[in-house]
Amino acid sequence: MLQSVPAERERVVQFQPRTILLVIGILVASFITLKVLWISRHVLSWVFIALFLALALNPAVDRLEHRFRGRRGAATGVVSIATLIALGLIGWLFIPTLVDQVDNFAHKVPDYLDDLTKGRGRLGFLETKYHLVDKARKALREGGASKLFGLSGTALAVAKGVVNAVLATVTIAFMTFFMLLEGPGWIDRFLSLLRPDTRRRYRSVGHDIYRTVGGYVSGNLLISLIAGGLTAIVLAILGVPYAIALGLIVAILDLIPLAGATIAAIIVGAVAFLHSVPAGIIVVVFFIVYQQVENHILQPVVYGRTVQLSPLVVLISVLIGAELAGVLGALAAIPVAGTLQVIFADWLRHRRAQPAPETG
Repeated sequence: MLQSVPAERERVVQFQPRTILLVIGILVASFITLKVLWISRHVLSWVFIALFLALALNPAVDRLEHRFRGRRGAATGVVSIATLIALGLIGWLFIPTLVDQVDNFAHKVPDYLDDLTKGRGRLGFLETKYHLVDKARKALREGGASKLFGLSGTALAVAKGVVNAVLATVTIAFMTFFMLLEGPGWIDRFLSLLRPDTRRRYRSVGHDIYRTVGGYVSGNLLISLIAGGLTAIVLAILGVPYAIALGLIVAILDLIPLAGATIAAIIVGAVAFLHSVPAGIIVVVFFIVYQQVENHILQPVVYGRTVQLSPLVVLISVLIGAELAGVLGALAAIPVAGTLQVIFADWLRHRRAQPAPETG
């Protein structure tokens, strides 16, 4: 006997107006938040740089605070003044040389252009082989007056860039000072909102994050200074022009993990080869040897046990950070990855410590 199969009932899902409004409100709030973050991205980059510097200077402030018997304001003031004096001395020692080298380069530009136009010198191949000068003259004739207006617009952009750089420097200096002064108070006020058991856990996680990020920041700055200083010394010994300026470029680029040192080696090596072939070969050999020393000696000694990330994780983090936020994203990639690793390790440790649910 055949049994009739009951017809399947259609399931109707009903949403309450309150739920719909809540979802719409969340979407609108998310859009507004992302829009505000995009508009204020320059300010956020200043905040990141200030946080970077505060993490590098905070160990010195903590030591002085202990010596000053808890007077953090005095410790912060002493460290800030000492940092400004150190930067002033560095500027007094290097900026005149840097300005002189840039000035000499500016005076030699006409000679370089004359050699380039006539196909002579080390850059003459650009004219003889690629006819670069003819192409530039053709572009200038076709551009006409618009090129002149473009130059004036470039000059205005450079002037605005200088003003923004000065404003950013002053703002970052004040933000760094206040982060050093008030940072522990902010953390204590946040932890006071938590339960005692949760407070102990998050205080431990915060200490591990600070040790990881602070150790990386301090170590990265120190290694970059070593790279820039050694490069300037080698270039000065070889007689390569603009040694101080090129050393500064190396120090800045070396802050970028993995790719920064390679880019710096290409730039400095090209300048050295323009000076002389033996100097170029020596500079390339120097960068190869120094990279081995930095990777196998300096980084393990300076970083110690603060940042324990595999090279693959570092590479992926840097690529994602660079794609999201350019140079700043690449700089922040390893600290963010280290922070996520600390949080994940704490979550996994507490998950394993929880008793398994009883099954009846």
